[in-house]
Amino acid sequence: MLLLLIGDFISTFFYHVPAHVFGKFHTLVHHGQKHRSFTYYAIITRNPLVLLHGFLGVVPYLIVVPWLWQLSPLGTILGLLLAELHVLWRHIPISERKNLNTFDRLCNLFFITTPERHSLHHLNADVAYGDIFTFYDRPGRQWLECLRLLKRRFVPHQS
Repeated sequence: MLLLLIGDFISTFFYHVPAHVFGKFHTLVHHGQKHRSFTYYAIITRNPLVLLHGFLGVVPYLIVVPWLWQLSPLGTILGLLLAELHVLWRHIPISERKNLNTFDRLCNLFFITTPERHSLHHLNADVAYGDIFTFYDRPGRQWLECLRLLKRRFVPHQS
């Protein structure tokens, strides 16, 4: 659980949100995909930038692995496995998803991002932050606005 909480925190505030403000790589590679299917995105396209993007997305979780491994090797492996399964699940196209009301209620109860919520982020990159946990959304959006203000102040506007 620590791996998921800490990894998603680092990913949201030090990778994902800054990538939307200061870089175009994440937006072009991930948000530029017409197909939300993880299989299409990661395997069928055979785009090497997708592999690089995937590696950069996992780095925040790998940062804490050495520390957490000392606490529980099995827990660390389980956390990495759950994180990867969540990546696969949240990229299931909404149209292919079966109606799982009880499961969705459990996800909402435990603040877990569902494919529908992640789809909101693909439709509007200013909302639905937190890859795994929804409670990172509001502070993520506040961080997004703060970084945008910093960028406007310190980075000269390029035409």
